[in-house]
Amino acid sequence: MLKRLFDIVASFTGIVFLSPILLLICAFQVISSGFPIFYLQTRVGKNNMDFRLFKFRTMIIQSDKLGLLTVGGRDPRVTKLGYYLRKYKIDELPQLFNVLFGTMSLVGPRPEVRKYVDLYNKEQLQVLNVKPGITDYASLQFINENDLLAQSSNPEKTYIEEIMPKKLELNLKYIKDNSLAVDLSIILKTIQKIIK
Repeated sequence: MLKRLFDIVASFTGIVFLSPILLLICAFQVISSGFPIFYLQTRVGKNNMDFRLFKFRTMIIQSDKLGLLTVGGRDPRVTKLGYYLRKYKIDELPQLFNVLFGTMSLVGPRPEVRKYVDLYNKEQLQVLNVKPGITDYASLQFINENDLLAQSSNPEKTYIEEIMPKKLELNLKYIKDNSLAVDLSIILKTIQKIIK
């Protein structure tokens, strides 16, 4: 209950405080690449239930049909504005609404698409026992994931066989030992990483 109360207060405060910036980004988005402003993707949340995750659209329309992974900082599908939104993680800000609505938490395992969740083993599926989050240990360790994938000759294989298992290990670590203090620590470290 304390975690949910913190999520509600923090996400609502964040939305109100950041609303001028969010509106400005919406305006730039329309001017630079048109509609839609937001990208809604189906992800897998708590109890293995699908939900719609909100993001600012950073790619050309229907780019997900060309692949679900973003490879490198200069993936040709990424728009000019989208490059900067991704670089500073600003594209994730609309997920504050996911937190407010209760489908996500500020801190928790990053939600995956069904394609990758279907590859989880029994132990890894335990990450679905908690709400997914905007940030987590894995987000901190793999903040440069796109660049790592860009160095691979087979990004899909590298993600599935190398990156995803390490992320899930960190997620399991979180769900076994989490608290409001841990969440605050992860949030602060995330902000520090982004502004570096």
